[in-house]
Amino acid sequence: MAYQNLITEVKANILYITINREKSLNALNKDTLTELADVIAYAGKTAEVRGVILTGAGEKAFVAGADIKEFADYSGKQGEELAKRGQDEVFNAIENSPKLFIAAINGFALGGGLELAMACHIRIASDNAKLGLPEVTLGLIPGYGGTQRLTQLVGKGKAIELIATANMVTAVEAEKIGLVNHVVPQPDLIGKAEEILNVVKQRAPLAISAAIKSVIASLNDVNGYATEIEAFGKCFETADFKEGVNAFVEKRKANFTGH
Repeated sequence: MAYQNLITEVKANILYITINREKSLNALNKDTLTELADVIAYAGKTAEVRGVILTGAGEKAFVAGADIKEFADYSGKQGEELAKRGQDEVFNAIENSPKLFIAAINGFALGGGLELAMACHIRIASDNAKLGLPEVTLGLIPGYGGTQRLTQLVGKGKAIELIATANMVTAVEAEKIGLVNHVVPQPDLIGKAEEILNVVKQRAPLAISAAIKSVIASLNDVNGYATEIEAFGKCFETADFKEGVNAFVEKRKANFTGH
């Protein structure tokens, strides 16, 4: 996978994605979003990939927003299309991926950058990180799912406060309100993400995917309980279920294969 704006590597069943536009604080331009869409699709269909760590290059920014210059002259219709394509191909694609995505937030996560982190299933922030949705300072609102996902994570009152004031929060405050799962010193950031994925890698891959699908269903306009019931039933048809039960009975570690 050769990209102009991303550095990607698969190592020990983990796909590492680094947004590599450090001089622009890793801002999301069209080309970067196109490349992200491609690598997200790759992760979903590649059995070797058991989880994904998404981060930004350097020590200043995860992603400091979208590239405003690209859409400064857009019409309303063009703005709608920008949001729809971004949501469908990148942000929703991450959330709906069968592979677990962890955002390793290594600095500023602002605007589209915070929306990208919120689309991931788990967020870990370095202790120097600052997070916010400053779109109203430009006369805009978040357009990549930010109004929805921030509300899901922190509740209506806090979400409206953060969006309406455009104030940033520190990593410690973000953890306190449920916006991130963990805060660690910056040198430990990737290691913490790997620690979580190394535990996940020991579990049944199809069950992990089914669990993600069921949790996400609870947030969308579908019957999450029905999704869970169906996914639960399908797990009984997998070789991994039989292996898990046999390993439990035989008091040994299960060897899951994703089948």
